[in-house]
Amino acid sequence: MLRAALDWLGFGEKGHGLAHGHSHGHGHGHDHGEGGHAHTHGVIDPTIATTERGIWAIKWSFVILALTAVMQVAVVIVSGSVALLADTIHNVGDAATAIPLWIAFLFARRKPSDQFTYGLGRVEDLAGMTIVGLILFSAVVAGYQTIDRFINPQEIQFLGAVAAAGVVGFLGNEAVAVFRIRVGREINSAALIADGYHARVDGLTSLAVVAGAIGVWLGFPLADPLVGAIITVLIFGIVWQSARAVFTRALDGVEPEFTVLLRHTGEHVPGVRAVQNVRARWIGHRMYAEADVVVDEGLLVREAKLLLDKLEAAARKHFPALAQLRLAVATGVDEDEQRRFWQGGVPEHDHGDGHGHGHDQAHDHDHDHGDPGHVH
Repeated sequence: MLRAALDWLGFGEKGHGLAHGHSHGHGHGHDHGEGGHAHTHGVIDPTIATTERGIWAIKWSFVILALTAVMQVAVVIVSGSVALLADTIHNVGDAATAIPLWIAFLFARRKPSDQFTYGLGRVEDLAGMTIVGLILFSAVVAGYQTIDRFINPQEIQFLGAVAAAGVVGFLGNEAVAVFRIRVGREINSAALIADGYHARVDGLTSLAVVAGAIGVWLGFPLADPLVGAIITVLIFGIVWQSARAVFTRALDGVEPEFTVLLRHTGEHVPGVRAVQNVRARWIGHRMYAEADVVVDEGLLVREAKLLLDKLEAAARKHFPALAQLRLAVATGVDEDEQRRFWQGGVPEHDHGDGHGHGHDQAHDHDHDHGDPGHVH
């Protein structure tokens, strides 16, 4: 029974049944860290957004959670339950995750112009900030109401309706969980599967509302604000995680593993000696990157171009969210840049054999330590 419960919550073998590795064609794979998908709002994971099936799953998840929240709001108004209020805010936050995606696709249809040369993908960042602000405001309201209820206890009305609303919240989240997990396995998206398990845990939070209603019914009136306080703390945790993710992207931050694995991809392309000076940024849910590729000085321009094409094809295979990769040919290694890179360390990653590994500073490559230059 314990194993079944762990699988249901996503901590067992079934919860990790998705293959995260990406084949290189010679027995190697990379884990891109999707298993650590954080519970955030306002940021859309590219592994979901780059597939029509994933977008379809997000839309229907939004519909289900929005209907669940509407039902709960009605009961909050007539009952005055702060626990149910906090749970409703939580569900609204989950539903709002889909909003930046819809906004981004609406504006992404507009072609780049002389004024907006990258298009309008940044609108997704603005939408994400707005959602984080709204959730923060809602969490403050829920926290205030909870504290006020401790100081000035009030009788909860319609306890049966409150308990029923909690059950509705559980069923709505469980439906979304099953839906996301099933579609996530169909499209091989670890992020969508993780979102499914998050929805399942959120369903358990809704059941806490039922427990609070039972506690009040049994003569313990503080059960309702206690449950409200617990859920409010969880919402503040989500606000922190979401704000960090949204503002990191707004400041052109990317996951460090991306630059590391882009460099590492070059090691598997024969003829490429190194990939350096990697620069990347998110614009909406698409990534734009550039890098210098070190090749032998004796290569013809045509041969160097073929190497760049191979490297770009390999990179796009591993990073489906990559909208553009601009590669420049270099004939020498930038020692300062390489030293900075290796001093920072390389995150551990999986090569498909079940054993993750990293690289130390003594990484052995035959590099030309001449002055860096570019072939034009």
